[in-house]
Amino acid sequence: MAAGFQNSSIDALEVALTDDVLIVHGNTPLRGQIRVRGAKNLVSKAMVAALLGDEPSRLYDVPRIRDVEVVRGLLELHGVKVSDGDEDGELVFDPANVERASTDEINVHAGSSRIPILFCGPLLHRLGHAFIPDLGGCHIGPRPIDFHMQALREFGAVVEKRPEGLHLTAPNGLHGTKFSLPYPSVGATEQVLLTAVMAEGVTELRNAAVEPEIIDLICVLQKMGAIIKVHTDRVIEIQGVTRLGGYSHRPIPDRIEAASWAAAALATGGEIEVLGAEQVDMMTFLNVFRSVGGAYEVTDARAPRAGSAGQEGGIRFWHPGGELRAVALETDVHPGFMTDWQQPLVVALTQARGLSIVHETVYEQRLGYTDALNSMGATIQVYRDCLGGTPCRFGRRNFKHSAVIAGPSKLHAADLVIPDLRAGFSHLIAALAAEGTSRVYGVDLINRGYEDFEAKLAALGAHIERP
Repeated sequence: MAAGFQNSSIDALEVALTDDVLIVHGNTPLRGQIRVRGAKNLVSKAMVAALLGDEPSRLYDVPRIRDVEVVRGLLELHGVKVSDGDEDGELVFDPANVERASTDEINVHAGSSRIPILFCGPLLHRLGHAFIPDLGGCHIGPRPIDFHMQALREFGAVVEKRPEGLHLTAPNGLHGTKFSLPYPSVGATEQVLLTAVMAEGVTELRNAAVEPEIIDLICVLQKMGAIIKVHTDRVIEIQGVTRLGGYSHRPIPDRIEAASWAAAALATGGEIEVLGAEQVDMMTFLNVFRSVGGAYEVTDARAPRAGSAGQEGGIRFWHPGGELRAVALETDVHPGFMTDWQQPLVVALTQARGLSIVHETVYEQRLGYTDALNSMGATIQVYRDCLGGTPCRFGRRNFKHSAVIAGPSKLHAADLVIPDLRAGFSHLIAALAAEGTSRVYGVDLINRGYEDFEAKLAALGAHIERP
């Protein structure tokens, strides 16, 4: 059994006795080309939106990840026929026979994803009732569903708490409302959109999230027949309609996965071309990447012409040599620096000269993964104070949500247990950058959000193996 487990909310012995482990031989620059598909944070929500239509929908470029499997299973439990299309990564949804699923069947999926809560609005419209099991997801903070429940009640839903979960009904139907979020939550904004599009009347949502994945979900709903206006200052107005059709949609690429590979290139001193990555939704990350000392080149897509094949666009990331530079950054809602970009980049910051400061303002418990990095030789200190330029909502709540990273630090191999999706990929990057051989436990969790990550690592020259 491996020793020296770090940063785990899971019993180390239990994990160690499983086959869910990856052996990583470090100190090898990653070089090569990989491709990202549709954004995880859009694809699963577009799949749920198919419930609202009375015609089939088609979704392209769907990644083969665990979250997609979970949503597909939930849709099938509710009578939606889900089939593979002709194109690789294409899914077809036929919602003609939506039906009630048993709580026991739904509970099979409980804990593996937080997506069931977004089924509420569509199921209330289609069936008049919905059920939410105990929710899982990544262990990065409580991520309360209060915003969701408050919004659903504003629409007219009745929420009843039972031992097995929450049961919702809408005895008088769902009606448009005016609602202001206390924080621009992505999940709560998605909830309002999926509920308001067929609610009677007009809904006005203030302080809404406006992430690119939110805008892409609005595009999906608009294709189905929804009437949605995005105003300035985070205001979204939805005019309810009586029916929605299907959609055909190719989602935006996964900007989180693209940034993760960029950080891997920087931390290992390598060069990775990420096909499918788009500049427009990564501008904030690209600015920080360049400030740290990384280099990148954007390649625009080129359509096929007579006598020549087309070219898929992407972004090539590399370490240009020399020392990396320390930076100060704050995570924030869009258009700020995305919280999911933070963990992979911090691994690279351990190799930057000077003191880097990271102020996490989105999730209050997202810096726990730094314990594992410290065990590998990094020098990272976490603080309860808001070390960024802006006081945040966690500043007076005793959460360690700021970090100071001193570098450069020489990383050495260690035995690690992955605590959550994004931190898990960061552990992999650290193991790849470190000298020696690491054993990383719980790697199957990474399958939630990274398609074929082991095959991609192998294609980039990583020396990895299963025991």
